[in-house]
Amino acid sequence: MTPMNTKLSFSLIPLTLVCLALSPTANNVWAGTTTSRSGKLGISKGPISIQLPAQGSQEDRHQPMIIIFDAPGAGTTGPIPGTFGQDINPEGAIVGIDFDDMVVAHGFLRAPDGTITTFEAPGAGTGFGQGTNAYSINPAGAIVGLVADDMTVFHGFLRATNGTFTTFEAPGSGTGVNQGTVADSINPAGTIAGYYKDGGNVNHGFVRAHNGAITTFDAPGGGTGAFQGTVTAGFDGLNPAGAITGGVIDANNVFHGYLRAPNSTFITFDAPGAGTSSGQGTNAGGINPAGAISGTYVDGSNVNHGFVRAPNGTITTFDVPGAGTGAFQGTLGENINDSGVIDGYYIDASGVAHGFVRDHDGAITTFDAPCAGTGSGQGTFIGAINPAGAITGYSDDNNNVNHGYLRSP
Repeated sequence: MTPMNTKLSFSLIPLTLVCLALSPTANNVWAGTTTSRSGKLGISKGPISIQLPAQGSQEDRHQPMIIIFDAPGAGTTGPIPGTFGQDINPEGAIVGIDFDDMVVAHGFLRAPDGTITTFEAPGAGTGFGQGTNAYSINPAGAIVGLVADDMTVFHGFLRATNGTFTTFEAPGSGTGVNQGTVADSINPAGTIAGYYKDGGNVNHGFVRAHNGAITTFDAPGGGTGAFQGTVTAGFDGLNPAGAITGGVIDANNVFHGYLRAPNSTFITFDAPGAGTSSGQGTNAGGINPAGAISGTYVDGSNVNHGFVRAPNGTITTFDVPGAGTGAFQGTLGENINDSGVIDGYYIDASGVAHGFVRDHDGAITTFDAPCAGTGSGQGTFIGAINPAGAITGYSDDNNNVNHGYLRSP
């Protein structure tokens, strides 16, 4: 959130062996399966360079590259082991989460040179489902997320560029298990957006100014029952001007998108074709500096579709070629960058996830990260996209171990 060459590389020898074991051929692993509409293959690379023969024509070599990485200490067993890339800033620094074998979360920062630093926020618990979750990084390198304490109560945190931490709670945050404050996004000014779950498990939005002052809010139409209310979009739910987007869950558990303007006024919206039953509807994934919003809507048959909402309110829907048409399959639009490029993933008819990039003109390129599994529930998943078009995310391999990746523009 790298110029391409014909070098091929990997971060750790053990990861290389796993990738080779999971793929029919070594070339399939390291060349990746970055497929554009023209059907060309891209080249993948990692932080430690190893010279290997070039794959494809000279033109093919100028396709995007993918770097696979694992955070130190990331688990290889358990229900959700491995490394999860979440956000990427304009300089190419990546933040995310790694879960160890005991399902404890740890934050990480991957510098543009590939160096990975792991960190724990103050008060992080060390039990199952506890720890530090890093979600968003701004251009200066400030990081926000949540820390789950030893009672599995959530607290927001800010990690400054010098590595110092500030933890905080939104007023009204609950103090029970899986209640509390979640910091989702941070913009260039250091403003933070997120949501909190109160003592009744109702969600509410908040915005934290650079000086620490917190304002809470509820989007119109939000339900007041457990797990209803207002949530913010992850990673890129707050733009430089202070506009916020996310989802509002009504009393019938239907999702609707919202835009909270910098002057605190709201617009709610629904994508054409969005379903109206519980768990269906419209959910925003990100907002760019111009105010364009990307996201996903679920139709009446529980199929996912992507959408983009222009600053003037016009909504365009789209589906990636190859996306499944069964329940819980389809296209999931995630984030949108300054140029209007959207990233996301789609789930095919076999339940396998694949990444995609949708250009501002609507052209779609699909890709698979090296080592991505080919079973149902496995594949390539998406985090954020930066202004240059670099993407981070994670791939779930055939052993259900997750690996972070960086896809160059």
